[in-house]
Amino acid sequence: MKNKLIPLIDKLLLRKRALIESINDQLKNVAMLEHTRHRSPINAMINWISALIAYTYQPKKPSIRLDESERNLLTVAA
Repeated sequence: MKNKLIPLIDKLLLRKRALIESINDQLKNVAMLEHTRHRSPINAMINWISALIAYTYQPKKPSIRLDESERNLLTVAA
């Protein structure tokens, strides 16, 4: 990659990328979130919601620990 300046928020998220990828992996494999072609948008939403509910009941979940300054940057960027 070429060396170029990126915003600070992107730098922070790049540091947390491995954690975000592991959460996505858990949603796909443990909570059985599948990317299938649903016949209706309601079925897709129910599949997503059920996977998120199953994820919340897991005993050990990875979490992103952010400093106060990082949290402020995320709220300003949104």
